[in-house]
Amino acid sequence: MLKSFALLALSAALAVAGCASQAQFLASKQPLAMETAVSRAQFDMECQEVTPVVLSSDVIQPTYQGPYVGGIWRAEYTIGVTGCGRRHTYVVVCPQGGEGCFAAGPGMFHNWQP
Repeated sequence: MLKSFALLALSAALAVAGCASQAQFLASKQPLAMETAVSRAQFDMECQEVTPVVLSSDVIQPTYQGPYVGGIWRAEYTIGVTGCGRRHTYVVVCPQGGEGCFAAGPGMFHNWQP
C-alpha cells in the first residue's frame, strides 16, 4: 500500500512540474508572439495602431519522439488583432530554442479546390 501511495505521489509531482515548465515556456515566448502578430497585422491591415489580445495558447509536442529521434517543442498562440476598424486572427508559432516566431493567417492554409 505504501509503495502504491509513493508511486502516485511521484506521478503527481512530475505532472505538476511538467505543467509549471510548460507554463513558463508559454510565458517566455508570449511577448515575441505578440510582437510577431502586431507586425503581421500592421502589414496586412495597412494600419499602425493595432491592439493584440491572446485568445488561446498551448504547447505543441513534437510529432516524433524516441531514443534516436527528437522533435521541436512549439508554443502556439491564437492572437486576435484589431485596428482601423478591422480585425484579424493569427496563429503564431514559436519553436523552443529559436530566436523568432512566425504568424500564419488570416485566411485558408490551402485552397482545396481542384
